[in-house]
Amino acid sequence: MHPILLFQLLILLVVANGAPVFAKKGLGDQFAQPVDGGLPLPDGQPLFGPAKTVRGVIFSLLATPLAAWLMGFDWQVGALIAAGSVAGDLFSSFVKRRLGLPASSMAIGLDHVPESLFPLAACRLLLPVTFLDIFVGVAIFFAGGLILSPILFRWHIRDRPY
Repeated sequence: MHPILLFQLLILLVVANGAPVFAKKGLGDQFAQPVDGGLPLPDGQPLFGPAKTVRGVIFSLLATPLAAWLMGFDWQVGALIAAGSVAGDLFSSFVKRRLGLPASSMAIGLDHVPESLFPLAACRLLLPVTFLDIFVGVAIFFAGGLILSPILFRWHIRDRPY
């Protein structure tokens, strides 16, 4: 296991997932076009939903490589973390829409596991990340999300306490 590397990757996961939140706070509804363009699928639900925006994707893909570079990694590590996190988040939203859950609704596990599992697993392409690192990282990200979300809501950073 690589505890220091894992800690650094968790910081990058926080940046990748936090950048869209701060972009929304700073820009409001500007540039908030849904990634899916509002495209409904045959089940009547959107592909991802209105909460997954082009603005959020762009900010995650810009902020995370910059943070990675500032931490001493190649920017590609940050791009991989951001892309994996965005892919995991979009996957979660896709599944939640198929389950009939509204946008921004809570689905324990589904909200945290893919957006940490996908990027941590992808990091095996560039870094000496082990399966144990991935498992522990996903567990920490999951627990951290459950603990920190209500706090961030009270601090008016998040719109919902989950």
